[in-house]
Amino acid sequence: MASRATKIDELAATAGGVGGGLEPDDTGATGAEGLSLAKSAWRRLRRNPLFLIGATIIGLFVLLAALAPWLAPHDPALWLLEDQVSNARNEIPPSQPGHPLGGDQYGRDLLSRMLLGSQQTLMVALLATVIGLGGGLVLGTLAGAFGGWVDTVVMRVVDVMLSIPSLLLAVSIGALFVQQTQFSVILAVAIVQVPIFARLLRGTMLAVRESDHVLAARALGVKRGAIVFRHILPNSLGPVIVQSTLVLAIAILDAAALSFLGLGAADDSTPEWGQMLGNAQDYFDTQPHLAFWPAACIVVVALGFTLVGESMREALDPRQRR
Repeated sequence: MASRATKIDELAATAGGVGGGLEPDDTGATGAEGLSLAKSAWRRLRRNPLFLIGATIIGLFVLLAALAPWLAPHDPALWLLEDQVSNARNEIPPSQPGHPLGGDQYGRDLLSRMLLGSQQTLMVALLATVIGLGGGLVLGTLAGAFGGWVDTVVMRVVDVMLSIPSLLLAVSIGALFVQQTQFSVILAVAIVQVPIFARLLRGTMLAVRESDHVLAARALGVKRGAIVFRHILPNSLGPVIVQSTLVLAIAILDAAALSFLGLGAADDSTPEWGQMLGNAQDYFDTQPHLAFWPAACIVVVALGFTLVGESMREALDPRQRR
């Protein structure tokens, strides 16, 4: 089985070798009717049912997260149904008027907590991906632009990080914080994503560096900084942006895993799906729905981002077009 580093290098080589000129349309024709890479990819995406399913899932998730404060029928921190909780009989509030999903083990409205939890899950995944993308862009640009000993040092650090399973690395980083907060989860997940973006960008830049327009710029005496930031880097960002969609799915799963293991925020008055899943493990035998709802949401949302990311990567890869 190929390692994570090898897979990233293969993706970078493929992305770097894809040109931006004319290419065959769906009938195999080229010429004046040829489409640009972006337009051709969008045409295939619109006809891909997996992409449409994934995009629908993501759209609903983002919409619910954005409107969660207004859609939630109750304050998720209030113990509104506390009088219906019985620890001795392992009873919690059932579904009832005003509380469609019932309550949790403390009598808090479960539907409100699920809605507000979507907002926290989206925030953690987005911030972790953005921070990881920023760090990866810096390291990848240094390695791809300077080469030599800079490339060697950066890539050896990246190789070490990629050799460690992502979840194990995230747990190790999260455990270093004295006080567990939402920020510690974001930072732990972000650091795990940095080597993925760095290696992908570096590989794509190396492929683009040998393209005709870059060689022509060198022959004309254009300075290296201008070549990197005007020619190489802009043409290398495409596969990195596509990869960020897949990384969002990984970030959601990793953040949920950290919260499930108790490395998330200690205060559960602000709900998060992974944290809700962890709190429900003591009630799984008698009240499995407490774990089912957050687990199902995590899986479905991660699936949505994965479907979109894989569809985009396939649409931009000429070797995998169907």
